[in-house]
Amino acid sequence: MNFFKDLNVAYQSGNKKLYQGRKSELENQYWYQKLAVSSIEKTQKENLPSIGIIGYVCDAGVQRNQGRIGARKGPKSIRSKLGKLPIHFKNKKIIDFGDVICIDDYLEDCQKALSKSISKLIKNTVFPIAIGGGHDIAFANFNGIKDALKNSSKNKIGIINFDAHFDLRAVKTKPNSGTPFNQILTENKNTSYFAIGIQQQSNSKELFEIAKKNKVSYVSSFECETFSKILKSKLTAFIKKTDHLYITIDLDGFSSAFAPGVSAPSPLGFSPSFVYKVLDFLFKSKKVISCDIAELNPNFDIDDGTANLGARLVDYLVQKA
Repeated sequence: MNFFKDLNVAYQSGNKKLYQGRKSELENQYWYQKLAVSSIEKTQKENLPSIGIIGYVCDAGVQRNQGRIGARKGPKSIRSKLGKLPIHFKNKKIIDFGDVICIDDYLEDCQKALSKSISKLIKNTVFPIAIGGGHDIAFANFNGIKDALKNSSKNKIGIINFDAHFDLRAVKTKPNSGTPFNQILTENKNTSYFAIGIQQQSNSKELFEIAKKNKVSYVSSFECETFSKILKSKLTAFIKKTDHLYITIDLDGFSSAFAPGVSAPSPLGFSPSFVYKVLDFLFKSKKVISCDIAELNPNFDIDDGTANLGARLVDYLVQKA
């Protein structure tokens, strides 16, 4: 594919057969009826507000991070649940632009391919929702946003990460799913980072020190039982410093009661209702430019509960975008 020339990566354009649902005599009742599919090369500006879904079929970063592999199956699993969901949004066009697919250990090429895709979508006023895949998706998504804004005077990007982990590990040999935000902050001094749901037992003292050194804002999982006035105040101050917000949701930030099928499960995470409330607040800022969902691992899912959660999060993002 010419769009990804010089990159050792595979690509599959959008496939409507991945979306199945209840048969209905009425049109536009379910996702599988509403969705359009395309190729990233054919991206163009649309008349209606448009959302572009793109998959990041990669768990090379998880493997490098010594995690449980299987996240590359996440995009397909989420799509299988999305097709069945009823539609509760109007005047929006949803287009699935397919998958960038990691070949062997060529993680960096897969990240570059996703970055190119995200940048093209934003430049064509299509709102990207990327579905992974390991959390190394964040480095790719961010760089795509950065490229799309390179000629804009409003280019201060604030990252909101729903996660049990900082993912601030330094790159020792090769980057992985635990290093994306260290990479971003090292290369982009104008970027701010707010982590929501951090768990002490999931982060070493060194990571807390790196967070402090880089002036990372965060709230612990214990502060995520309700969407408090204190958290609203912190987020309001954070949002004011930025021109654009990039939201990334690592499914391992949820309690394993809601998300057992992830690379690194935790019993102490936040709830879906909490995340919905925070997302609603963030989108009201009108600054959200791109989103992604990471770390669904169908190999360890129970009754497709995590896949269903991921699909409902995508649906909610579409409603708010």
